[in-house]
Amino acid sequence: MLDYNNPAVAREQLLNFNSSSLATIIDFYFNKASKKEILKLHILSKYFRNKYYDNKVYFRGLIEISSYCKRDCYYCGIRASNKNAHRYRLSEDEIINSCVEGYNLGFRTFVMQGGEDPKYDKTLLNNICKKIKENCPNSAITLSIGELDYNFYKSLKESGADRFLLRHETADRNHYNSLHPESMSFDNRRNCLKILKELKYQTGAGFMVDSPYQTIETITKDLLFLKELDPEMIGIGPFIPHKDTPFKDLYNVNINHTLILLSLVRILLPKALIPATTALATIGEEYSNQALIYSCNVIMPNLTPQNHRKDYKLYNGKKSWGKESAQQIENIKKNLTELGLEYDFSRGDYIDLQ
Repeated sequence: MLDYNNPAVAREQLLNFNSSSLATIIDFYFNKASKKEILKLHILSKYFRNKYYDNKVYFRGLIEISSYCKRDCYYCGIRASNKNAHRYRLSEDEIINSCVEGYNLGFRTFVMQGGEDPKYDKTLLNNICKKIKENCPNSAITLSIGELDYNFYKSLKESGADRFLLRHETADRNHYNSLHPESMSFDNRRNCLKILKELKYQTGAGFMVDSPYQTIETITKDLLFLKELDPEMIGIGPFIPHKDTPFKDLYNVNINHTLILLSLVRILLPKALIPATTALATIGEEYSNQALIYSCNVIMPNLTPQNHRKDYKLYNGKKSWGKESAQQIENIKKNLTELGLEYDFSRGDYIDLQ
């Protein structure tokens, strides 16, 4: 177990663990630790979150720009071969208007997320980034649109993109191949993250918890990879299947695994910006609240035009209304206040860049 009484020592333990000892720690918290031990872990995580970010929770306005995707990941509801998916793509004006709506609500970061849709070429995306900067002064742009080449990433950075989210999904090659078709490359995924770091994006990586074929060993590799990459943002959420994918019947989630890993990652990389994901809230709002109390410091209310929100279905039951909706901003603020947290509508950059 970690040294709960000395946070600096506890972090050094995680930083210095080799693969075997880190796997032992993960196994302990997953399978052997008492509720009291796990609570101590979460309290240790909260210490590091508050050390660098106080009790602030940063708001990002999420705009799901397209449900078209050329990829065929086995777990995703908008995979190319899913003939039942409802497809849409937002126009340039719809994206800009969504950002302006969010800006007027107070948001200063906008996250454009979508499938890998070839219709959004370099010219179109560069123009969108420039217009967001023009219409929403002093705001940050985060992109989450998949694997691109060096020049594409570079041009987006030059056009105003500040951050890029690209979950590595898994740091184990065999596990990666079990989640994706042969057309997708484990090495290219990692190389894209390397490029993003080289180009000075605030870079986000991450993985699903309790995904099919995941083991303690693959999770250990994930934590070691995150330690090496040192991303500014880390997205970790539970795997939830979609009914129209090959993994539709492979649901084996223990929500405590996600909460434990969020705390371990916060201790390992205490300066990271870590969202309480929509997947976490989909399983239960109480779990999202717990993550915010102890480890997470970002939420992403949905700004997607309301007539399209139901169509961006990555997994069964995905939430986009209620407290996941930007239109419920007062309720979201009230909830955070009741949790003893401070909502923050600033750009919310990585702490070393503020």
